[in-house]
Amino acid sequence: MAYQVKDYSQILGMQGISDTTLQNHFKLYQGYVNNTNTLLDTSMRLFSEGKERTAEYAEIRRRIGFEFCGMRLHEYYFENLKGTGAPDTNSGMYKQIAKDFQDFDTWKKEFLAIGAMRGVGWAVLFYDTRADRLVNNWITLHHEGILPGLQPLLVLDVWEHAFLLDYQLDRPGYLEAFMRQVNWQEVARRFDASAPMQQRKAA
Repeated sequence: MAYQVKDYSQILGMQGISDTTLQNHFKLYQGYVNNTNTLLDTSMRLFSEGKERTAEYAEIRRRIGFEFCGMRLHEYYFENLKGTGAPDTNSGMYKQIAKDFQDFDTWKKEFLAIGAMRGVGWAVLFYDTRADRLVNNWITLHHEGILPGLQPLLVLDVWEHAFLLDYQLDRPGYLEAFMRQVNWQEVARRFDASAPMQQRKAA
């Protein structure tokens, strides 16, 4: 079954991230969905034709990770936008941040420091269910830096197309605007869905 382009028009009208930037971003996201479907279909066709040992098949399989991760990370990003920017201090996710980073401000400082690093990519707050801890990490492009088995909770796009139109080279201005628009309810939902059952009951 082909992946479908999701409608994120509900996040239009944000302060700090213009509708023009978002509309352009939606088109880029659509390209990742379309490319993912095309590569998967082409890969299956080549495999069915007995061409799995060809250079064409190998390159297509390698490219799938880039396109798929680009698709999925954009979905996480759009879905954790247009909130109030204020987390629920009683949520299990907020308590986990305080446990793993001393306090929310310390976590935010590290997360934004990662987002401000040179280069294109993503800053992501992950939850490691095995170790029961949160980890901030940088993803280069879309697929280099994914931590196996960890659930993305908060996803920040720091490719230039996410901020250049609105902020030119003022990446810190974009980062602060992003933080003011975080949908912490969605972030907490992701955490609750991935947290161990006993932890969810105790929260």
